[in-house]
Amino acid sequence: MDALVDTERNLTAAAASQVKVVARNVNVHYGDKHALKDVSIDIPANAVTAFIGPSGCGKSTFLRCINRMNDTIPIARVTGAIEIDGQDIYDRRLDVVQLRARVGMVFQKPNPFPKSVYENVAYGPRIHGMAGNKADLDEVVIGSLKRAGLFEEVKDRLNDPGTGLSGGQQQRLCIARAIAVGPEVILMDEPCSALDPIATAKIEELMDELRENFTIVIVTHSMQQAARVSQRTAFFHLGVLVEEGPTEKIFTTPQDRRTQDYITGRFG
Repeated sequence: MDALVDTERNLTAAAASQVKVVARNVNVHYGDKHALKDVSIDIPANAVTAFIGPSGCGKSTFLRCINRMNDTIPIARVTGAIEIDGQDIYDRRLDVVQLRARVGMVFQKPNPFPKSVYENVAYGPRIHGMAGNKADLDEVVIGSLKRAGLFEEVKDRLNDPGTGLSGGQQQRLCIARAIAVGPEVILMDEPCSALDPIATAKIEELMDELRENFTIVIVTHSMQQAARVSQRTAFFHLGVLVEEGPTEKIFTTPQDRRTQDYITGRFG
């Protein structure tokens, strides 16, 4: 009997350890506007979770809660709880700079720094004191570019400006820059919306590879993309998390009529 109890306890612990981000009753106000209403969700480790929903539904607002980007908006007020590996990320004692090293962000429009390809990737490790010498830094930069599927394309252009790359290459450079500091979670806010189909396919392939080592959360307007890249999908509407679950289930047998209507194109 004791062995059975221990087994059950271990299974419960294992299940809990697979959840990376836990959000409970998260509300966001921008001044008088109630942008996000009582959002609660568990985001699993080593998976891609997609946030879908019409424009202005709160999905990007919630994404920005996970690395406290809303802190940069003076009129924003966030309540509720968000934990990463059991740590309250809104604890006042928490160093937000360290949090953002743990939670990387890739934006809708590629935004490389006006520096060389090498310096774009080296920037984070350098300011966080992660590389003791040039050889260590080279290893981090080259490793990050390889993981972002970009090294072979830029290995002879490391000293050229990052802004001189194509749009798809710039976005992969931004992903390399994000992963160079060894984050645990990568947030992607419509990372392919400014890219052509070939560049988009490369980013989607990259996401599938990166999820082996990172927890990825993506906001996308493309339901086809959510279906292709994610293991779990969350549908937002009017600031409310309507439902979330395994991607296949959300797309084939949603529980809520609003999800069904959005997926079938009746609104959105």
